[in-house]
Amino acid sequence: MKCIFGTVIAVLLLNMSLSGQSRSELEDKRKKALEEISYVDNLLKETEKQKKTSLNELQMIGKKLNLRESVLSGLREEIGLISDRIELNTIAIDIMESDLNVLKNDYRKAVINSFKSSKGNPEIFYILSARDFNQGYKRLKYLQQITKFRRDESETIIDLKSEIEEARKNLEEDLDKVSELKTREELQKSLLQDEKDKQQKMVDNLGKREKQLQKELEEKKRIARKIEAEIEKIIDDERKKKVNKDVAPELKLISDNFYENKGLLPWPVEKGVITGHFGVQSNPLLKYVTEDNIDIEITCLGETPVRSVFKGEVARIFSIPGANMAVIIRHGKYLTVYQNLVNIRVKAGEKVETKQVIGNVFTDSENGNKAILKFMIFEEKVKLDPELWISKKK
Repeated sequence: MKCIFGTVIAVLLLNMSLSGQSRSELEDKRKKALEEISYVDNLLKETEKQKKTSLNELQMIGKKLNLRESVLSGLREEIGLISDRIELNTIAIDIMESDLNVLKNDYRKAVINSFKSSKGNPEIFYILSARDFNQGYKRLKYLQQITKFRRDESETIIDLKSEIEEARKNLEEDLDKVSELKTREELQKSLLQDEKDKQQKMVDNLGKREKQLQKELEEKKRIARKIEAEIEKIIDDERKKKVNKDVAPELKLISDNFYENKGLLPWPVEKGVITGHFGVQSNPLLKYVTEDNIDIEITCLGETPVRSVFKGEVARIFSIPGANMAVIIRHGKYLTVYQNLVNIRVKAGEKVETKQVIGNVFTDSENGNKAILKFMIFEEKVKLDPELWISKKK
């Protein structure tokens, strides 16, 4: 009986522990997603004041929809985890109550039998009526064992009743939590639908501006070509300098360290959301919009300092007509590019440290004070996806 009871409690506690860990992770993810949604909301509100719809705005609401979907998915997963625990708790309570009934019946029978036997044969007479000392001693030990057994059974019954009460309390808390989560789920569904409606309105508005959007995409291509040309100049200039020379040991070390930090590099801005991704991007809502990006776009709000993601040397600073300034930093054979900057705080040839501020993102007062950083990573002339290199956590 005790073995079954112990197994039930062990399984119940293990499930609660594992479920608790999973729920904690889910709650943490949900909190971060909701914080990011709030940040995107602020960006969109500022843009709405300008009554101007752009691709960036459409990308932001797309990001918001993805975050909202992740919140909903997390809520459903959390509800599933708690529902599983409710089911296991219910089974455990049924088993424990069944065990409790058996224990009570056994204990009652033992007490009745003991009472009957003690009426006709009190314990002291039972011991004194022994043939000799040894038999009397054995009878004493036997009576002590019976007393201990009763006490143990009594304690087991008390413990089991306590565990049942605790399990019922947990069950009620879990039922309340499921009810609360389902209310949250319905709210998130409603918000998601509202955002989808807003997204469709944006698509309708942008659909009337196809020619203007195509011009914007051509402008992005022009900027990308300018940056790639500057990268080629840097590589060619350095190749000429290094004819018949080995790579400096310190540059090789920086290259190795940069590579070893893939996926761990800090973000070039302290706060922002990725609204443009690397590579060929087809817009699922605007069929005529396809981009081939050499960068990622990080959208921020207001004055935003830009930081070097790794220690290195400023290789080049140059302006792009209509697109502000760009800074290229070399990290051994790797280069990072920060474009759409103003108020540059470094000079070409200057050594910089990780997270050192190199300038500010240009703030567009005509577009809700949005600040959009274009961030790139190259391995010599090879374009790399920056999202694979920066940390998932800013």
